[in-house]
Amino acid sequence: MSGKILYSYTGIFDTPDQIIHAAEKAVEEGYTKYDVNTPYPVHGMDKAMKLKPSKLGYFALVFGLSGTLSALLTIWWMSAINYPIVIGGKPLFSFPAYVPIMFEVTVLSAAIMTVVVMLFFFFKLPNNSHPLHGTVYMKKVSADKYGISIQADDPKFSESSVRKFLEGVHAAEIIPIYWDEEEINHQNKIFEPKFIVFLAAVALITSGVTYFSFNKLMYMVPFNWMMDQPKLSAQQQSPIFADGFGMRLPVAGTVARGYMLYQFTGQPDSAGKTLVNPIPVSKESLALGKTKFDIYCSPCHGYNADGASRLRGQFPNPPSLHSDKVRTWTDGRIFAVITEGQNIMPSYSSQLSVDERWAVINYIRALQRALNAKESDVQ
Repeated sequence: MSGKILYSYTGIFDTPDQIIHAAEKAVEEGYTKYDVNTPYPVHGMDKAMKLKPSKLGYFALVFGLSGTLSALLTIWWMSAINYPIVIGGKPLFSFPAYVPIMFEVTVLSAAIMTVVVMLFFFFKLPNNSHPLHGTVYMKKVSADKYGISIQADDPKFSESSVRKFLEGVHAAEIIPIYWDEEEINHQNKIFEPKFIVFLAAVALITSGVTYFSFNKLMYMVPFNWMMDQPKLSAQQQSPIFADGFGMRLPVAGTVARGYMLYQFTGQPDSAGKTLVNPIPVSKESLALGKTKFDIYCSPCHGYNADGASRLRGQFPNPPSLHSDKVRTWTDGRIFAVITEGQNIMPSYSSQLSVDERWAVINYIRALQRALNAKESDVQ
């Protein structure tokens, strides 16, 4: 055929068993450049064709590890060398804090670059021409038939032997596939000028739309309503009040809905005589009390409430909660100290709810009894 070059011989089959058999026979005959086309995945086809594992996984591994190393070195440079900041006494290069970032960069690098390699290296994008496209063979194997295509550049290919082979495996129809010389000449030209121009146009349009959206559109009505709200941010100056402060204390005498006002401000002794712990001692309340005590109380009082501060040298150590004075205090008296503070101890009413304060007191009582046990406690 003038201007046509043979690409392959194809055989069409009616059942999955026939195409499996044809693939096995192709392997036995020694054909290496062939492919099977089916309208849906056929179980066992990989084994019949003796396909080797895809090399795409190696690319994913290399790109993933490259992302991990890049993230690690970048974070190390920024946090330990270029702009070191001490946060909470942590080391400049706090590796555990950076594991999530490294993980995300690893996954992102492997995913994106694997797709890029698959499209441009394996599929040879932007070349999308293929001699099988639009053929009668492809239309049939895309619907309800099964086909095998043995390429003309196979080392064992000859028209007579391949046709004889396809007849031997009982192909219902044998169709030669040709392609134009022009298609051959345009193969693998990934960096064609048209494609480069297309990529540049996509990049420019995407950049322009992104810039307009985030720098212009978001400042137009109605998109700017979320930014121009009639509210004050923390520490922001207020033009409404004479002192200019935007952060205001609650109005004196007001009580928030669902909140019971503490009635013994400045009267710890009265609180000790009046207040009674409403939280019964139970496994749940002790567990809650221990959790809150370890978070808020143990830095100064120690885990055992014996005054063994974990902040030695930073603040004066508080007295032990196992002293006769504290052990003889009522629960209400301890509640008053937690609520209002005492000496250099601040109030913890904003950190601990009312029930949590009573649970902490239950746990303190358990510690006091454990470290000051009587003989009757073990009988």
